Amino acid sequence: MSAAASFGWGALYGLGASLVIAVAALFGVWAERKVAARIQMRYGPLEAGPFGLLQTLADTIKLVLKEDVTPNSADVPVFRIMPFLVFVPCAAALVVVPFAAGWTPFGIEAGALFFLAVPGMSVLGILLAGWSSRNTYASIGGVRAAAQMVSYELPRSLSVLALCLLAGSLDPGVIRAEWSWWWLPLMAIGFVVYFIASIAELNRGPFDLPEAESELVAGYFADYSGIRWAIFMMAEYGGLVAASLFGAGVFFGGGFGLPGPVGAVVFVALAVAMTICMVWAKWTFPRLRPDQLMSFAWKVLTPMALGQLALVGLVLPWL
Repeated sequence: MSAAASFGWGALYGLGASLVIAVAALFGVWAERKVAARIQMRYGPLEAGPFGLLQTLADTIKLVLKEDVTPNSADVPVFRIMPFLVFVPCAAALVVVPFAAGWTPFGIEAGALFFLAVPGMSVLGILLAGWSSRNTYASIGGVRAAAQMVSYELPRSLSVLALCLLAGSLDPGVIRAEWSWWWLPLMAIGFVVYFIASIAELNRGPFDLPEAESELVAGYFADYSGIRWAIFMMAEYGGLVAASLFGAGVFFGGGFGLPGPVGAVVFVALAVAMTICMVWAKWTFPRLRPDQLMSFAWKVLTPMALGQLALVGLVLPWL
């Protein structure tokens, strides 16, 4: 394939991923409000559209029309570009999600590593977003986010590596194609590690110390407003959708290995269920202290992921 054709396909995939994230953010915010309301014995959005479905669209229009404020003391070029540096890696992660057995939108042999590594680049955007605003609260939030995301990348990567060993490939499409039902009990620990580490990677509660409204006034994006603030939210919900789709694709074989439309429906249902569980965790568990958050990554999740890797290593010679 020529360089021009590769660039064209890349641009097309990028546009498609951005549209998926935009739609996911619209419905994700609505769903989170509804789930949070049910947990807190409220109704959630009701007025705008049926069941309040248009409330997020109304809020989006408000954000687009809102004034884009830049602090006087901010490093203006860095401050303005950082939301896109956070969003683009999240969008890029969607192109290696195994939507079908043996097929991903952008098929590369090291797709699993791509999914784990590329979204990690957003930590630079978060760190620089907090630093560039010249705000103490935002800077602390950025440093917290960098430490948290780097720490939780290790157990998350190790949990996926165990799957790669079982499938004998780093290609997510191959992992989904090779999936078998007995992987479910074998990879139970790995899935728990992946699920929890994904929540922490996205800075969502109870791992939302980088934002921590009660002490950091929204943290690293405290000084952002309007469309740039909305881009940060799109990146968060885009990462939530990507983590759920990837987890459903590799840990559950898409739709438990079922072929055709039935498998596709089950695949989407599993991804939605994972997303709802991540939302449920945010509104159920109390926020961790910084020392608890870091200890949990290094003293709990990392040993669990290493144990899962060792378990797979013991099973492999018998396959």
